[in-house]
Amino acid sequence: MLDLRNNFSSKKLLIYGFGKSGKACLNYLNKKNNISIFDDNKKIIPKKLKNSKFINKVKINHEKFDHIIISPGINIKKCSLKKYLNKHKKKIITDLDIFYLENLNNLKITITGTNGKSTTAKLIFEIFKKHNKDVRLLGNIGKPVLAEKKIAPRTIFVIEASSYQIEYSKYFKTDHAMILNINPDHLERHETIQNYTRAKFKLILNQNKSGFAYLDKKNKYLSNEIKKSKLKSKLINVNLNYTKKINNLINNPYFKNNNNLNNLSFVFELSKIINLSKSKILKVVNSFKGLKFRQEIIFKNKNLTIINDSKSTSFSSSLNLLMSYKNILWLVGGIPKKGDKLELPKRYYHNIKSYIFGKNKTFFKKIFKNKIYFQTFDNLEETLKKIILDINFTKQKNINILFSPAAASFDQFKNFEHRGEYFNYLINKIKFIKKINVQ
Repeated sequence: MLDLRNNFSSKKLLIYGFGKSGKACLNYLNKKNNISIFDDNKKIIPKKLKNSKFINKVKINHEKFDHIIISPGINIKKCSLKKYLNKHKKKIITDLDIFYLENLNNLKITITGTNGKSTTAKLIFEIFKKHNKDVRLLGNIGKPVLAEKKIAPRTIFVIEASSYQIEYSKYFKTDHAMILNINPDHLERHETIQNYTRAKFKLILNQNKSGFAYLDKKNKYLSNEIKKSKLKSKLINVNLNYTKKINNLINNPYFKNNNNLNNLSFVFELSKIINLSKSKILKVVNSFKGLKFRQEIIFKNKNLTIINDSKSTSFSSSLNLLMSYKNILWLVGGIPKKGDKLELPKRYYHNIKSYIFGKNKTFFKKIFKNKIYFQTFDNLEETLKKIILDINFTKQKNINILFSPAAASFDQFKNFEHRGEYFNYLINKIKFIKKINVQ
């Protein structure tokens, strides 16, 4: 049984991984504990810390740490400390564990899933703000969980959690757990969809009897886990059709695509349990601007919509947009995910023309062959210029340009933000709107 008293005081701790969460861990724990830090890339460690906190790989093997706090981005099966970590698995924890043990009594709402968790977390955060609550947005979307300050007993935490964070955590519990959806993703790390689902589902398995778990029982991956699990918390089956009943009250085009609309159903289920105002929720929904590069509508008039969805790194994350619009010109390309498949019903194929860019064109060509019309290009600028020519030649109207790459960005960009910013830059640089005859 874990002793929760002074759990992180006078302890010998190893922080493995010195990104944002690692730095926040050091700042939070440094005064009361004996801290050592390690990262596979020693160059990212500041010179001051190299001399005082950094420990080399050889010394680690001879030290006895109370806990090893690991950054979620580290794959313990492939990292340089894999033998050491395998030997000391029981000591591995995450910043989520520390955060939970240090804030036991605060209300926690944790969102995970394959697609839309950042947007849903942000929306819930804005809704609580509308209700004049002291609410903080943490995790993948906001600050690292240990960077938050001035926490009061009534502070509410909205946390976006990845499968990596949940998988490594030992003690973290949440009052409200949402698994928005499950589709094949991160298989290069989890290896199978079953492992990936179990990592997400652990969020629910760890809940207390007083907790609430929100999910769609019709999701085939989640339904398998429900059947073989004994849950302590109350299971809320989210009716994804609920928002269709109130669709006439939603006038924000951001919620006209299926994915955002489905995830909004989770918000309304949460509101029933926590007793939030429906009118205030709708006010937030209709004024919600969404997050950059996540199904972001960057231009819209009666004949043309341009969506920047650079965050899309798999086919499943593009799927709902492909099913929500017609006359789609789809910009797709990058480094495809392991085991990724396009599970798009045939009836949508004729709505789409794809423009494949980047260094992995062969993968996409094989997927689209005899299904979706495609052209190939080396880079984004060349792609957009061809789209202008195609639009003007066909004189087609009511066009939806969808920049949803369905692949990782690292073949040509630093990350999805860099890719998204570059797309916006090109739209402005080549005066895209002025050059097409759909106005």
